[in-house]
Amino acid sequence: MSDALTLTRPDDWHLHVRDGAAMAAVVPHTARQFGRAIIMPNLRPPVTTAAQAIEYRARIQATVPAGVDFQPLMVLYLTDNTPPEEVARARAAGVVAFKLYPAGATTNSDAGVTDIRKCHATLEAMQREGLLLLLHGEVTDPAVDVFDREAVFIDQVLIPLRRDFPGLKIVFEHITTKEAAEYVTAADACTGATITAHHLLYNRNAIFTGGLRPHYYCLPVLKREVHREALVKAATSGSPKFFLGTDSAPHPAHLKEHAAACAGCYTALHAMELYAQAFEQAGALNRLEGFASFYGADFYGLPRNSGTITLRREAWTLPESLAFGDAQLKPLGAGETLNWRLAG
Repeated sequence: MSDALTLTRPDDWHLHVRDGAAMAAVVPHTARQFGRAIIMPNLRPPVTTAAQAIEYRARIQATVPAGVDFQPLMVLYLTDNTPPEEVARARAAGVVAFKLYPAGATTNSDAGVTDIRKCHATLEAMQREGLLLLLHGEVTDPAVDVFDREAVFIDQVLIPLRRDFPGLKIVFEHITTKEAAEYVTAADACTGATITAHHLLYNRNAIFTGGLRPHYYCLPVLKREVHREALVKAATSGSPKFFLGTDSAPHPAHLKEHAAACAGCYTALHAMELYAQAFEQAGALNRLEGFASFYGADFYGLPRNSGTITLRREAWTLPESLAFGDAQLKPLGAGETLNWRLAG
C-alpha cells in the first residue's frame, strides 16, 4: 500500500468563493491544490453580465497567494431576461458557461429561471457560441418531496432540454441520486456531471447522527445510501462523463448553526483529502486522477494541467474553525481526523 499519491494538478469544476473579506479567506485553500476552478455566480446581486464577470475575476485573482498558479473560470447567472447578445460578449470576455438556477432552489437563487422556455433564444446562442450550460438540477414545486426533486427535474426539465438543444454541452452539477448517475451514463457525449466529495462519503443519516448537524446540510440534500453507492460507482467507473466539483460553499458558522440553517458544506480546505478517502474506500485510488485531473478539462475543451500535487498517507486533525472575514467558518468534519494530507 503506497503512502504517497502524486496526481496531475486537478481542477474544481464547481466552487463558491463569495466576495470581499470572506472571499480572501477561502480562495487560498482552493488555489493551493487546484489549477483552475469554475466560479459560481450567485452573489448578491448575481453576476449576470460579461462586464461583471471580468470585475469579479479580477477581485478573485487579487486574493490568490503570490507565486501560486491558479485560474478562476467565470460563469454568468442565467435569468429569464438574459439577452442572447450577452452570450457573444461573455465568450469574448473568456466566460466559459452560464449557470441555470431554478428560482428558489438554493442559496441566492431568487433571481433564477422561472420557466426555461423564457431562455430558449439565449440557449440557442450558447449552443451556437459553444458556451456550456451548468444546471442546478432540482424542481422547486413545493408539492414534490425534497428528496425527489432531482429525479423529477430529469423528467420534467432535463430530458426536454436535451432534446431541444442536442448540441449544447450541459453539466448536471452536484448530482445526488441513482437516477442522475444512470441518466448521465446513458446520455450522449454532450452531457456530463460533477460529483462532490460529501455526496460520495455521506448519506442523509449524517445530517441527523447524534442530533441535527447543520454543517452536513446542503442542497441538493444528502440522499439514501443506495444513492451514495450509485454516485461512488459512477465516480470510480472511469467514465469521462463524471468529474470533480466540490460545490464547496462557505457560510458563517452562526448562519449555519441557525434556526433556518444555510445550505452548503465547506470542503475547499481539504477537498482532495476527502476525495482520496472516498476513492480509497471504494478500492479505486488508481482512478482518482482521471476523475480529478483529466475528465473535466476534456469536457470543457481545455488543456489538462501540467503540474502535479502529492497526497501523503498521514493522519491529521481538521481545525474546529477558520477565520472568515469578520466571522468564523467551520469546515465539513471539523475536529475529525483524515488519513490523507496534501503535501507542501
